[in-house]
Amino acid sequence: MKHTTNSQSSDLAGLYTLSLRMVIGWTYFSAFWRRLILENKLIPDEKGYIGEKFNHFLPNALGIKPVIEYLVTHPDALQRSMMIFTIIEAIVGLLIILGLFTRLMSIGIFSLALGILLGSGWLGTTCLDEWQIGVLGVAGGFVLFLTGSGPYSLDHYFMKKNKGFTQRKWFQWLGSGNLPVSKPKTLVLAGSLIIFGLTLYTNQYFHGGVWGTLHNKSVKPKLEISNISHNNSDLKFEVYRTEGADVYGSFLIGIQVLDKKGNILKELDQKELSKLSKESIKNHYVAKVKPGKHSLVIPLGAKADVCFSIHDILQKEEIYTLKLIDISGIEWAESIR
Repeated sequence: MKHTTNSQSSDLAGLYTLSLRMVIGWTYFSAFWRRLILENKLIPDEKGYIGEKFNHFLPNALGIKPVIEYLVTHPDALQRSMMIFTIIEAIVGLLIILGLFTRLMSIGIFSLALGILLGSGWLGTTCLDEWQIGVLGVAGGFVLFLTGSGPYSLDHYFMKKNKGFTQRKWFQWLGSGNLPVSKPKTLVLAGSLIIFGLTLYTNQYFHGGVWGTLHNKSVKPKLEISNISHNNSDLKFEVYRTEGADVYGSFLIGIQVLDKKGNILKELDQKELSKLSKESIKNHYVAKVKPGKHSLVIPLGAKADVCFSIHDILQKEEIYTLKLIDISGIEWAESIR
């Protein structure tokens, strides 16, 4: 009688999470659907390549930045990883929708959502888009692990066809049915508190959403200038875009070299920047700094060495400052040592 009651409770728990299971499943399966069925986004150098989107995560990722940087500096490994990642999303999403090996797939949901949270939780132009997707996916994966699937699932079908499955711990851990733990209240409380703690920590880390000043790193572009050097003819510097919207680049319309008093010694305007040669730009990652129609375009997460001639000003006065000017009017300056 007790076993029957437990089985009924398990079925009801799985039944009540049916909508959650189907929506979360489609959320991940749709990634595969968008990238390969509706449009192929796994081709490097093609518009919409998912690897470049992955590159956007790099500047402010939490804990997994070395992994992202390795992949975006090794294009072949990145493409393989994006293909594997997409296939995993497809399998996990589809099996969650069908309710087959629900608990095993819920671990996949939890892991994929955690990756989204740590990699791109800081992104979101108008609201906390990626952070919300990440934390809700982590919590949803945990809930589905606890409940398994109910009557409308393949797990339930196989359990009915072979009632012995309900007695097998391996299936209870990987599929559905009664979760074989001695203290379920402790598991639920501990898991919930850990996930809530992760939610508060990442909300504060990425957005200042718990205390202090709110911030959104996806609104305004930010460029970092470093490794400035020059010889008898050329000036070279490294530019790295670390903030701003991921859907479009920073549009650089001016590069100026200034003396100590702030006078302009040399200037490249937007027309000259739009015609900058490929030899003048050495990109580090798959997201590439490149000349656009009316400016030098710098996507989010892109890092490159840029070089231009200054032979015509070296004999005039000592060069002192390098300034970059965005089309929005934002300026970044760095001393030339």
